Amino acid sequence: MYSCLYYRIYDIGREIDLKRLESALATELTENYLLKRANFQRVQPKSIMIEEPPLMLRMDSFRIEKEGRSFEFGVYAKIYDFGAISICFNHTRDALPMPAILDTAILFYGQEGLEEEFQKYLTIFGDMLRPHLAEMTIEHEFFEDYTVYVTDRIVPEIDPVMLMTGERRAISPQTSTEITRNTLSYRNDDLVVLSWDSALVCDPENPADIIDLIEFANVQVLELRYYDRQLTRQMEKMYDDIDLAETKPGFLRSSHYHAIMSDLMKTSGEISEVIEKVNNMIKVTEDVYYARVYDLVLKVIRSRQWSDSVSRKINVIHETYSMLSDEVKVRHSNFLEWIIIILIALEFALAIWQTLRLGG
Repeated sequence: MYSCLYYRIYDIGREIDLKRLESALATELTENYLLKRANFQRVQPKSIMIEEPPLMLRMDSFRIEKEGRSFEFGVYAKIYDFGAISICFNHTRDALPMPAILDTAILFYGQEGLEEEFQKYLTIFGDMLRPHLAEMTIEHEFFEDYTVYVTDRIVPEIDPVMLMTGERRAISPQTSTEITRNTLSYRNDDLVVLSWDSALVCDPENPADIIDLIEFANVQVLELRYYDRQLTRQMEKMYDDIDLAETKPGFLRSSHYHAIMSDLMKTSGEISEVIEKVNNMIKVTEDVYYARVYDLVLKVIRSRQWSDSVSRKINVIHETYSMLSDEVKVRHSNFLEWIIIILIALEFALAIWQTLRLGG
């Protein structure tokens, strides 16, 4: 048996009350759709903790023709409480010789030929959610994609490098070493090979938990990418607003600074809260092997780089806030000093006027 799982993950621009959404969808969906919470199957509940398990929805399957062959795909979607959704196309075959997975992998390498179906199901899924989620926005062209190849045993004749590069030609030793160096095994009969855009999972038992860990890591990276971009836009707006404030008269400048500071703190606070939730979406505690798999996936798909980028931009925003706050304090202090000087001058003027009046 082999499966090819094609994932695309999107952000919808807002957090989600999954309990309320689950209750609403349960009354609307037909029996063709299976709605449930996604949970790990093989590990103890304390081994992997999810604060808010995503909501999983099985959708209608579809069939596609490619190069004279017919392929059927099951369709599954997941909804995460911090505002991410994933769509997975699952092509599974039981009776074919195992090397057939290589033909399928090459045929759909890079998810080629599935673009139209992803757009179609994203629209269907979005229309399903929109009545229950105000201000929901989905950018069809901004997503994280990942492919997982699954076999029920280690097959020597399947070259992981060819499978994960979509190449039938021989790959250089350097490239082969780079691709296969991120490999883990728990027993002698299982194997996980990870690369930045795909993975091979060989396991005679149900490897659903490993597959879910890989998906969760990609969801995390998608959210980091999304909020990194949001912070970039916020910083560009921040600089433009500061430049605009500098053109204002001194007595109006402070009010503009206050508006900028309020906007910065609101955005920074909201993003920091979501990023904290994303980074803690899953905690692998007692299962050492699963912890190694999850950590390695995050490393391979460069989660750390995106996390560092987000942290740097939040720090820049905080530093800018401090700078504007100091500037406002200085301007306020100067304003008070001028008030005091004016009051003293008025007091002197009044004293002189009274002296002159009495003298007259």
